[in-house]
Amino acid sequence: MTPYPWAKYSQKLRARILDMQNVGSFSCGKEGLRLVIGEEGDYLRLYLLIDENDGIIADAKFQAYGESALLCAADIACTVLLRKNYEQARRLTAELIDIPIRDLPFEIAFPEEVSSHLNSVIAAIENAAEKCTDIPIQEIHTPVEHSAEHHDYPNWGALTNEEKLTLIKEVIAREIQPYIELDAGGIEVLELKELEIIIAYQGACTTCPSSIGATLGAIEQILRSQVYPELTVTPDPSFLSI
Repeated sequence: MTPYPWAKYSQKLRARILDMQNVGSFSCGKEGLRLVIGEEGDYLRLYLLIDENDGIIADAKFQAYGESALLCAADIACTVLLRKNYEQARRLTAELIDIPIRDLPFEIAFPEEVSSHLNSVIAAIENAAEKCTDIPIQEIHTPVEHSAEHHDYPNWGALTNEEKLTLIKEVIAREIQPYIELDAGGIEVLELKELEIIIAYQGACTTCPSSIGATLGAIEQILRSQVYPELTVTPDPSFLSI
């Protein structure tokens, strides 16, 4: 029998298990809000209140039976889903459930032994989203999450330009790209000119006003806090259509 992986959970995950925030259900919708229930098997239900004007998730709760990792994954997903529309919700990944409760950016909170529970939550979200396709969606922007904590990379100045580029791309792939993908967008690093990072937006990001505003600022702040505090980020205008 595989031992229970409690010791491998992050400290934030253990704390969340003991203080979950979204356990419960809704018996019906409210004015202008549709109740949608997403199910996975007979052990997990997600209750979403969807704004019928724009497809935005106004509130979310869950009921589940099983291991603590399943319950906590559902609890965290309910929090992450708030203010997203149902199309963004169906792009939610296991990584985006894991990120909010990591103790360190590089260390996963849910060990691999319980990855199936995260997949069950994602399946339930997909099941719920399929019941909303008649609701119109207004374009919204999902902010890139960032923390006030700083983890400057040691010996930055001693790295070669190629090593710096590799590090920057790793941080973008881990800390930025998953959120941008919720809006069907993407980001590519084109070049590093001393302390200036040249990026190219892809997909929906090429036409989003936030790509030169809030999103750009968040990307720059993350790279400054995770890599080096004097970095700047500049989007290549040839990839923009705004």
